[in-house]
Amino acid sequence: MLLPLVLIVLITIADILSPPSIHLGPLLVVAPAITAAFAGTRLTALISVLAVAALTVIGVLRDGLTTANHLTQIAALIVVSALVVVFCAVRGRHARELVQVRSVSEAAQRVLLRPLPARIAGLRIASVYLAAEAEALIGGDLYAATRTATGTRLLVGDVRGKGLPSLSDAALLLGAFRAAAHLQTGLPELAAHLDASVSWDSAETESFITAVLLDIPDHGGEIRVVNCGHPSPLLLRAGRVQALDPSRPSPPLGLGALADVTYRPDAFCFEPGDRLLIYTDGVIEARDGHRTFYPLVERIAAWGGEHPAELLEHLRADLLDHAGGHLGDDAAMVAVERLPDA
Repeated sequence: MLLPLVLIVLITIADILSPPSIHLGPLLVVAPAITAAFAGTRLTALISVLAVAALTVIGVLRDGLTTANHLTQIAALIVVSALVVVFCAVRGRHARELVQVRSVSEAAQRVLLRPLPARIAGLRIASVYLAAEAEALIGGDLYAATRTATGTRLLVGDVRGKGLPSLSDAALLLGAFRAAAHLQTGLPELAAHLDASVSWDSAETESFITAVLLDIPDHGGEIRVVNCGHPSPLLLRAGRVQALDPSRPSPPLGLGALADVTYRPDAFCFEPGDRLLIYTDGVIEARDGHRTFYPLVERIAAWGGEHPAELLEHLRADLLDHAGGHLGDDAAMVAVERLPDA
């Protein structure tokens, strides 16, 4: 508020004291323009009125407000100030709409991507979601965890497409997973159920979802994984990184009806102190200014011994730095550490 007022006073005094051939009054348009950069419509309109009043005073003191030059300057200042006020009003309306959109996005995130607990039985868990779409907190990537009588089941998936239009497909899969994952069914049966749920909806939308399902028993040193066209999880152990590649890849969820699919889980060793990183392709497809993909395996090896939350914080910062602060696709990451048996 102070700067525009100071400018109006200084420009007015300078114009009055200047020789007749020098006219500084038109510079008063700077005051409302600067005000619009940080203030609302009302304050901008007030500064505009003061600027027009100051230019009128200049005209009266210098030429009696009788010359066409001063009248033209005043008219031009009124028009420009009015445009600035209108711009400020439109910007304010868009800002309020943006707040509403962000509020809805936050509510959708709380409903769809419920925060994973930091501790589930003998597991320590952390998760990160990075949405590529401007002002959106979530998009088509998803993750969820649920308990069974004997262990924990995890789902990480990526809906075809990106951004807000893919939210409905993500909601469908998450709802089906939460409804069925805790039942006493095997991992292949769960994958078939999720595929049928997505296939029922994708007949019209032609969508599909890559996903990885993990069954982590509370006891023992083994996990079971069903991979449906998704990037392979990474196992971090003693500074080494191992990709848990499927022996027989399955098609993405929603495409099972196109072929006679039999889901077969793969078993992998997962001992106390080991860590898993499950992620979506937005991580490995992030590019830098030279169009180089993010080298996930090379980078993650240096942080393999850290707490899952610290691991993901390092990975998040490094990924955004590699991509120049903005990802071209949504990215979700879940880190899991098996703790020693109590």
